[in-house]
Amino acid sequence: MDIMARPLRIEYPGAFYHITSRGNERRDIFKNEQDFERFLTYLETATQRYGAVMHIYCLISNHYHLLLETPMGNLSQIMRHINGAYTAYFNTNRQRAGHLFQGRYKAILVDADEYAGELSRYIHLNPVRAGIARKPEEYQWSSYQYYIGKKKIPKWLTVDFILGYFGGKTTAAKEKYREFVNALIDKEYDNPLKDAVASTILGGISFVNEIKDKYLRGKKADRNLPALAELKRIPIEEIINEVEVVLSGDKGLWKKAAIYLCHRYSGRTLREIGSYFDIGESAVSQTSRRFIAAMSKDKKLSKKMKDICNRLRLCNV
Repeated sequence: MDIMARPLRIEYPGAFYHITSRGNERRDIFKNEQDFERFLTYLETATQRYGAVMHIYCLISNHYHLLLETPMGNLSQIMRHINGAYTAYFNTNRQRAGHLFQGRYKAILVDADEYAGELSRYIHLNPVRAGIARKPEEYQWSSYQYYIGKKKIPKWLTVDFILGYFGGKTTAAKEKYREFVNALIDKEYDNPLKDAVASTILGGISFVNEIKDKYLRGKKADRNLPALAELKRIPIEEIINEVEVVLSGDKGLWKKAAIYLCHRYSGRTLREIGSYFDIGESAVSQTSRRFIAAMSKDKKLSKKMKDICNRLRLCNV
């Protein structure tokens, strides 16, 4: 029997996430004003009980978006509370049973300094993209109204971080934020989440590598965690670049070392590696075996390979 693939959850104190969850079979999860209001109370209690910091939210009839921070590194606990409590409310109120949400919620770990502002705009423009509002300030069930000073900010919502990029909580900063968001109305623009690595981490190379070093090192690839397997892959181009730096001047050795490292760490098939180096699948395996034997006899070569692995943030050769 096949086991359903699980999403990779990376949790640590101070992490930022973009969260989205949809109704089962894309059905509505908010049917009336009372439902919207009740869901907001669970966002509030998540901040009170579990220390969640709510930065952005937008609730649409069949899904929602959140940008939240976890000072205590307890995302799973926070989301069990939000989705679990709301499901219990929804089912009880309508005398129904079963799942309300479609599978597990989607959580993308975010480099906040790099992407929080852009994500806030993307989330706040959701009602406009969905065709249910001409302007984001016309939509009642998002945090945008608080960011532009249209309503008094509730205690459980934190706007300081995002508005800090625009000058703080001043009237001028709020107007700058309004201009920032409205600049994309009626324009084509990319979803910033499309750049997420393995649909799990949104950030630059240094941020992704830092997360992999701190929180994924030592974890073995698991076919039931496809995101982990993908993150464990080292791009062939990256391997070759580092091999060239350390073993420059000896092209024959350089190629064998690159094939060995790709075989061991790239996560690519023999066919993919062979195609890249223009050799057969069996030649990839043979080259890798021979290179291991060569390293066992040559301490200098072994040390150079360890240097390459350190540069690639890999475990020991």
